[in-house]
Amino acid sequence: MNETALLINTALASGTTLALAALGLLINERAGVLNLGAEGMMLVAAVAGFAIAFTTGSDTLGFAAAALAGAALAAVFGLLVIFLNTNQYATGLALSLFGYGFSAFAGVGMVGKSLSAREQHAIPLLLELPFVGPALFSHHPMVYGAMVLTAGIAWFFYRTRAGLLLRAIGENPEPAHALGYPVRLIRLAAVCAGGALCGLAGAYVSLVTAPLWVEGLTAGRGWIALALTVFATWRPARALMGAYLFGGVTVLQLNLQAQGVAVSSHILTMLPYIATIVVLALISRNAAFIRLNMPASLGKPFRPGS
Repeated sequence: MNETALLINTALASGTTLALAALGLLINERAGVLNLGAEGMMLVAAVAGFAIAFTTGSDTLGFAAAALAGAALAAVFGLLVIFLNTNQYATGLALSLFGYGFSAFAGVGMVGKSLSAREQHAIPLLLELPFVGPALFSHHPMVYGAMVLTAGIAWFFYRTRAGLLLRAIGENPEPAHALGYPVRLIRLAAVCAGGALCGLAGAYVSLVTAPLWVEGLTAGRGWIALALTVFATWRPARALMGAYLFGGVTVLQLNLQAQGVAVSSHILTMLPYIATIVVLALISRNAAFIRLNMPASLGKPFRPGS
């Protein structure tokens, strides 16, 4: 395979995890809820998906179980912050810590186990096209699913009445409440949908990227996905492009390690996280850019009648 085509191929595959998680967080944040628990949800979903796929031999059931696990954990988070008005920052961090600990506990019996040989995915005929075939048409279906989801979420946000209502609630929930819309239930639904997507992201890691289970398998991807929502200025298409950009950095790190570059492997492993910090530092210099499309009520609790 051409080296450039291989780079594109692996960047798309690697970035899909971040794209799925960032899209889920975008739905949360467009509704005005900040969920810092993405890493925890991804880890719990990753172990749930792996356990089901390992037991049943079905990736489809694994992805479904992961989405349910992510949504269930997000629902608990949503009940706490939306109906009990707990602090969104503290609750999200607690969710991340809980997810890390629970996934380690639940997966202790599966450490080191791996799934059977994975099925190779390719689109017949298109795979034979020079360059674009191996670059674009030999991916797991979830890679194309992330692209379709991006288009669907953008359409939902900007072309549907429900999407307009969701964004309005994220900007200022009081008028929507005054008009009789169930603001809290809509926010809870958004949080659960975001949790389900974070769950799919976790399962993609444990079923596709590294079809095995080890403690802390997601390795901080949930935190990078959180940074991506800012990088993308809360727009789905930009989140997808940012995910592939960070996926490319991850691939670069792996290539440098494989070629034996005379740089400490610890430094190379840190490259995606260093890139995240650098990007955030650069865009933070422009306050207007950060506020561009940022939901005005993000992180603020809504108390009806207060």
